[in-house]
Amino acid sequence: MSKRSSIVFALSVALALLISAVAFAQSDTEAVQTGYADVNGLSMYYEIHGTGEQLVVLHGAYMSIDLMGELITSLAETRQVIAVEMQGHGRTADIADRPFSYEQLADDVAALMVEIGVEKADVLGYSLGGGAALQMAIRHPEKVDRLVVVSAGYSSAAYHPGFVEMVGALTPEMFAGSPPEVEYLRLSPHPENFPLLVEKLIVLDSQVLDWPAEDIQAIESPTLVMIGDSDSIRPEHAVDMFRLRGGGVDGDLTGLPNAQLAVLPATSHIGMLFRVEWVTMMVTEFLDATMPE
Repeated sequence: MSKRSSIVFALSVALALLISAVAFAQSDTEAVQTGYADVNGLSMYYEIHGTGEQLVVLHGAYMSIDLMGELITSLAETRQVIAVEMQGHGRTADIADRPFSYEQLADDVAALMVEIGVEKADVLGYSLGGGAALQMAIRHPEKVDRLVVVSAGYSSAAYHPGFVEMVGALTPEMFAGSPPEVEYLRLSPHPENFPLLVEKLIVLDSQVLDWPAEDIQAIESPTLVMIGDSDSIRPEHAVDMFRLRGGGVDGDLTGLPNAQLAVLPATSHIGMLFRVEWVTMMVTEFLDATMPE
């Protein structure tokens, strides 16, 4: 099996397991508020789970709210989770001539928050959503309270050698019959556009990502950086981001910073989605903690 095929296979197996877990979790949940918001030319789908302090959750590439479901329902036990399906994903139809960019995804989510009356909220993003969450904190700091970046980076140097090239070489045909394709066909308003989704994500992944370190350093929001120890994101990059956010100090001498770093053991990029108990515990503790001035 080629490395490219291995990625699709691993993603497919993981998402197949997630679909089963989500179906089980959703069989015993309270009513969820759903809706669409017209923002920036999109009819953007969202769901609101639970009550309490508000937390916006942004999914990864090829995903939907359904495939983040177990994490969403777990986080919603203590807060109100606003889950969003970004451009071309899930129930949110694509705009054919608008390419994907983290900046545009961030602008869309910020506009959705305005549309549904959310003044400011904590924001958690995974993978693709993690990049969008970072750009929200950079471009729309007034909308982001605390920031949780899961398995995402701010430059192409974030990834292990060969990863970007490998993902960029994927083709729609490699997903034939896989859970990402099946879920897209089930949810999308335009199921025939799956090849366009793959094409746009390949273009996005093939671009050089080089956000200035100064932009990361200038983010106002307290930040939790999370990766798996066998993530697509290199541990060195996560530490770099942690330091840019004010971490990497001797807390006994200077006091704890308003940045935190979590590296989950025996956990891959996709495997982060199976660490629901760990992620929920760490995220909830971070969001509830009293931050230093």
